[in-house]
Order: sequence, then C-alpha cells, then structure tokens
Amino acid sequence: MKKIRPSEITPEHVYLSRRRFMTGTAKLLAGAALLAACGGVAPGAPEDEPTAGLPTQAPDATAFPPSEDAVEPATSEAPQTDELGNVWTPYQSVVGYNNYYEFSLLKDEVAELSKGFVTSPWTVEVGGLVSNPRTFDLDDLQAFEVEERVTRMRCVEAWSMVIPWLGFPLSRLLKEVEPTSKAKYVRFETVLDELQMPGLNQPFPWPYVEGLRLDEAMHDLTLLSTGLYGRDLRPQNGAPIRLVVPWKYGFKSLKSIVKIDLVEEMPTTFWAAGGGGEYGFWANVNPEVSHPRWSQATERLLGENQRVPTLFMNGYAEEVAELYDDLGSREWYY
Repeated sequence: MKKIRPSEITPEHVYLSRRRFMTGTAKLLAGAALLAACGGVAPGAPEDEPTAGLPTQAPDATAFPPSEDAVEPATSEAPQTDELGNVWTPYQSVVGYNNYYEFSLLKDEVAELSKGFVTSPWTVEVGGLVSNPRTFDLDDLQAFEVEERVTRMRCVEAWSMVIPWLGFPLSRLLKEVEPTSKAKYVRFETVLDELQMPGLNQPFPWPYVEGLRLDEAMHDLTLLSTGLYGRDLRPQNGAPIRLVVPWKYGFKSLKSIVKIDLVEEMPTTFWAAGGGGEYGFWANVNPEVSHPRWSQATERLLGENQRVPTLFMNGYAEEVAELYDDLGSREWYY
C-alpha cells in the first residue's frame, strides 16, 4: 500500500478561517464531565475496572448525520496512512466526534451546537515576557506558510485518531514576538463567548487554559493548525486556529485560541484549577503510566473498530526525547 505523504495533500482553500473540574462539584456532574473529556469512565463506574465506560466499539462514521460539511474530501488514494501505516480517521468521525466543553459535554452534540459559530474577525493576542508583543488578525496569520502534516492524536480517554492537519509550527509565531530570557513557559487561552457557547453555563474554571514549557512549544512538531483534510477547521475542531501537540494527550491541544502569553512560572491549567491530580501538566503519552481510573496501555482507533497498543510518546519518542532529561520519571507523563 502506498503511503501518502502530508505534502501530497492538495488543500481546497488555504485560509485561516480543551480539562479539570472545580473542587466541590457534585459527583454526578464531575463524572459526566470526565466522560466528555477527550468515552471516559461513566458516572458511577467501578474504579477497579480501569476501562469501564470506555467505548467498546469505535464510533461508526455513518452514524453521524450527513451534511455539506461532513462530505468526505476527495483524495488520490484510499485508504491513506501515516508513516506508521495507520489509516486516516474517516472525515465524518473527525468532524462528528468532538470534545469541546464550551459547547457541550456530549461529543456527538458539539458539531450541531457549534454551527454558525463566528470565527471572523478573529485576533490572537501574544504577549507577556516578549520583546515584541503583537496582536495577530487572520490576515497576519495568513502570512505564515501553511504545511500539511499527518499526525496521530491520542486522547487521555484511550481513543485515538489519525488526522491530516493544515498549519504551521508554533515556533514561527513565537519568534515573531521574541521571547525574553525570563520566558520559561507558554500559556494558551481559548475564546470565552457566552452568546455562542452554551456549555459555558457549566461550573468549570473558565476560560480553558493550557500550557507548554517553552522548549516544547518551540519544537517543530508543535503545530498551530488552521485546517484538516485539506479544508479550513470546522468550529467543532477549534476554528479558526488551534494547537496540536502530537506526543501529548489530546487535552493539551486546546481549540479556538485567542491569547498566548510567555511566562516565567508554570501556568495553572483548566484541568489543574480544580485540583485532584488526574490530568497533569506534562501529559506525555505513556502506556506504562495508567490514568488513576483506567489503563493507558491500549487505545481504540476511531473508524477502525480495533484496539491497539499505545506507543510511548504516541510514537514520537525519537523526535522529542531530547526535551526531557529523565524519561523514566513519572512526573513527565502525568
């Protein structure tokens, strides 16, 4: 089978067109939120059954209502694969099975509830410990040369996708603002729009905030994505611009970014704000380090209806090992 490289994808249109709970939230609400985090453990599932509540079958792409936006893009060959031979996740699954709490805790509701979400005009404010703070609008972001990359996305809930992204390395944007010598971390913030996002009525520590260490953010694999499958990002996938960090669990790759700050101290993330310790700052994929309530040894390939072994660093260990002094330390994966 011929493997299609990312550079062989022809985009239709190159245009720049989340999670921790607050302490004290009722157990049922917390359980429901965990389930929506990125098929997790259902509310009340026994803690001695690590995979209880995880989907036993991959979502069927045909189960999602067909729409103009969910038509499978034409490709030169099917099925197409990544460099490890993993088949691309069906487009309908990618746009129809989404974690985006600002719209809904239920994955299959997000696409419908986000229809009409206004993503233009849009600005991304980049500041903090930088010499050249800037606010980028869509026209500014279009100046960055867009690449096509096929990467794996591993959710902390033990399911995964293979997605052909459009975007550019985050490092290119950060170099434009010139981080100072005091900058050690990068803090990202998602849009907060109560008029367009019905999920904001949930008692979570909004806005959705995530972070990376500066060297992680500057790594070439760390992408600011503006599209997928040769198309602009859909609202449910984080339009108009989102983060993609393929060696980390999916909750690190926040959507619909409006603010990026260079900071000296490790930022308090959405998941850490409520305490509890189930979703840590580093969140590097490691099959040998279980989630407190389920194993991370295997994952469900959406669209493939099979469970496969999870790869250390999601298969990107060779590229990112240099970032970590102690790969045997539990803290790097939790």
